[in-house]
Amino acid sequence: MFLIIGMLILPQGLKRGPPISVNKNRKMLVNVFKSKIHRVKVTQAELNYVGSITIDEDMLEAAGIKENEKVQVVNNHNGERLETYAIKGKRGSGIICLNGAAARKAQPGDIVIIISYAWMTPEEAAAHKPIVVFPDENNRVIK
Repeated sequence: MFLIIGMLILPQGLKRGPPISVNKNRKMLVNVFKSKIHRVKVTQAELNYVGSITIDEDMLEAAGIKENEKVQVVNNHNGERLETYAIKGKRGSGIICLNGAAARKAQPGDIVIIISYAWMTPEEAAAHKPIVVFPDENNRVIK
């Protein structure tokens, strides 16, 4: 038999504990948009690879994305969204390669947005200015 307390269902005989106290001295963090590579062309999709997205080192540096950093990839052609991690690709090559299972989410020629996020205090977030990298049609950084 179960005891229903509001929306919480507990086995009968189990009591609800005291409310959780909130440490008012602890800073809350928010996850905010840190940077993005806006509308870049996928050059490769390698299904038989361990995973991740390979990104030209010039674009990584311009966007302030570190190797192995978690990124979100949004495909403008099919609406797919996925999370993976960044791998450094050859500088100046223009490479954008989805690897492993992520290769099922995009095809060469698709236009994607690669987004990174960062945890900040609300005060840091208020002063933060995200970086937006605009590559040209050959995946070279122009701005």
